[in-house]
Amino acid sequence: MPLLEVQNLKMHFPVKGGVFLRPVGWCKAVDGVSLSIDEGETVGLVGESGCGKSTLGKSIVRLLDPTDGRVVFDGRDVTRLSRHEMLPLRRELQMIFQDPADSLNSRHTVGSILEEPFVIHKIGTRAERRKRVEELLEKVGLSPGAATRFPFEFSGGQRQRIGIARAIALNPKLVICDEPVSALDVSVQSQVLNLMLELQHDLGLSYLFIAHDLAVVRHVSDRVAIMYLGKIMELADADAIYQNPRHAYTKALISAIPIPDPAAHREPRYLEGDVPSPIDPPPGCAFGHRMQHPRWEQSIGMDLALKEVAPGHWVQPCPCCTE
Repeated sequence: MPLLEVQNLKMHFPVKGGVFLRPVGWCKAVDGVSLSIDEGETVGLVGESGCGKSTLGKSIVRLLDPTDGRVVFDGRDVTRLSRHEMLPLRRELQMIFQDPADSLNSRHTVGSILEEPFVIHKIGTRAERRKRVEELLEKVGLSPGAATRFPFEFSGGQRQRIGIARAIALNPKLVICDEPVSALDVSVQSQVLNLMLELQHDLGLSYLFIAHDLAVVRHVSDRVAIMYLGKIMELADADAIYQNPRHAYTKALISAIPIPDPAAHREPRYLEGDVPSPIDPPPGCAFGHRMQHPRWEQSIGMDLALKEVAPGHWVQPCPCCTE
């Protein structure tokens, strides 16, 4: 049984207008996503900006209440739980945010930030909590003396280490990583990624790793899901995605990965047109519509739910994107 199972999840935001600001439409940020994560597994979620990746992550941890669908975590449907019922599950389901400068309260010391989860869940005495804070700082590569300083006194990479320490404080089973290295320098990115891999090995963590950098995702992921305009286009093992992509959008993303060899040559796949609006998405295949593919109209009315084309390899069965 998977640790996490997302079933046809939707997150639609109302678009308000008029004098009385009544809903006049819906922004379909996440529109029918299904995926699963096993214990100890890392699933990478890739897509361009605005495709709904972060919204999906926040919906899974119930920072946003989904419009429809189910999120089953460790056998429990978290979409049906009240705020009070969700509190015990918060210990096992945590999140690392994209920008540590915004996600860490600059008015609190690092020690009070890391101690707060233990206070909320009434774990340990004050002395025990302080000792645990020191252990967390050492685990993420910071000195215990950092507990008395404020987040703005640290570099971006150090702040993200503090964010990681906060996420693992309660020994969770699953961590949603919302582009945890995108705001960091390249040299710092590798340090943070290696830290996350070490923690996964030591603590048995599972990750949903959200990113737009395919090279980073390949380094950390067991499986990769490709997302476009609120939907999953392709889902497979990381090696299969990179070596044998089936969907046209996946092929375009992979062709954009820089090759660190000036003598190497690869034919780029340029994406034409603009991303359709999630407020008024086109019928049928949204990517085929963007590319003005001659067979796009054939996808209108089709069942575009993911289909297994090879063992463990799922693709949206669109006639204009899987030729």
